[in-house]
Amino acid sequence: MQSKTQLFMHMTRLLRYLCIAILLCCAGIIHAQFVKVHKVQKKETIYGIARMYGITQEQLKQANPVMEQPGYQLKKGDRINIPVTTNGDNQISSTIFAVDDVRQRHIRMGVLLPLHLQNNDGKRMLEYYRGILMACDSMKHEGISVDVNAWNLAEETNLGSLLPQIEAAKCDILIGPYYNKHVPTLAAFAQQHQCLLVVPFSLDIPELVNNRYVFQVYQPSEDLDDITARRFSVWFKDYHPVIVNCGDEKSTKGGFTSALRTQFEKDGKMYNLTSITSPDLNFMGAFLKGIPNVVVLNTGNTSYVSQLFRRLENIIQQHPDVKISVFGYTEWLGGIYAQQPNFHRFDTYIPAPFYTNLNSPLTIRLQQRYRWNFHQDMLAIMPRFALTGFDHAVFFLRGLHKYGMQFDGAAGRFGYQVIQTPLKFERVGQGGLQNKAYMFIHYKPDFTIDALNY
Repeated sequence: MQSKTQLFMHMTRLLRYLCIAILLCCAGIIHAQFVKVHKVQKKETIYGIARMYGITQEQLKQANPVMEQPGYQLKKGDRINIPVTTNGDNQISSTIFAVDDVRQRHIRMGVLLPLHLQNNDGKRMLEYYRGILMACDSMKHEGISVDVNAWNLAEETNLGSLLPQIEAAKCDILIGPYYNKHVPTLAAFAQQHQCLLVVPFSLDIPELVNNRYVFQVYQPSEDLDDITARRFSVWFKDYHPVIVNCGDEKSTKGGFTSALRTQFEKDGKMYNLTSITSPDLNFMGAFLKGIPNVVVLNTGNTSYVSQLFRRLENIIQQHPDVKISVFGYTEWLGGIYAQQPNFHRFDTYIPAPFYTNLNSPLTIRLQQRYRWNFHQDMLAIMPRFALTGFDHAVFFLRGLHKYGMQFDGAAGRFGYQVIQTPLKFERVGQGGLQNKAYMFIHYKPDFTIDALNY
């Protein structure tokens, strides 16, 4: 039988081993938690970084004891530890989610657009907002609840007077604005309060280069000009280009046709220039036989489109052996009902950030829902603004619900069958995110339509 002294020594050794084992386990857990490193960006705060990763400020400080020192200041370029689970996920396990983690509660959305019936801007944005509301209703079936606050941010509205209301709503995501003049204030507000700012339409956003909370849905026209010019050379490498001058002093397509001609010269590709008012013989002389021709108008103004198709119809009537395709612009889709037969007849390609298939079951169903909910039809223009709002809201609500404030909108984050507007974001340097999704809409002579992504 062991003496009391031996038994005491044996128990002491067991306790020592047990303590060592516990310490080793704890050390392993701590090591596993401090895996992800975040590089601090300008104007980021401890609160904002904690919210971005779905953790509490206390958890962030525990991972970075230096933050507890008196007078500590977070600086741009600092590298700080972010607690992660032992399986390597970039988030805390569901048992220790932050109290205010957007993935574990309703999402707070703010809409800042001209919401009125006084002009076309207001009518279109009101329809867009209704599309957002339809998306929020659909999200309920996926277990995603949304609180929506909306402000009528008309062109003449003093945004500063609305900021206290927006701040009180504590929004996770803001959608807007519609006018360039409001972008700087909203971008600064989003950065200060670490909420996402989705700018849904074509606006100038210089803040994109250094504000990582900004999402730009439509790329600047100059970026698209260069991309489309390069793609044009690929798609139409076996075609003879004919650039048609319309004499439109208000045309915004000079940048594109200039980029196109630069690309042709770089590739050593021959092309012809003509005018929409040229005599028939001169106009016809710009086209070649034995090789397909692709026509590029130097304006997006739809008033010239009918005139162009009449000139092309004359060529086909007199020279049936001449093959002609047409390269158009997004603006042409606004007059699709009048011109769609001509689009098909002349094998038309239109680059666009959206495509509305009015015959798809999803589009038909959403148009019916819109009619039932709001007792009127969507505006008969392209794009359908309610469908645009629906796509944008579903995309970002699903993203926030799955990834929290870390959502970056990149391709493949989740499956979503786009109704009208594809979204695929890429970060601009260390700044915000820009949608890179774009399509060629091809109206084929057999009266079918292809939407080709690039």
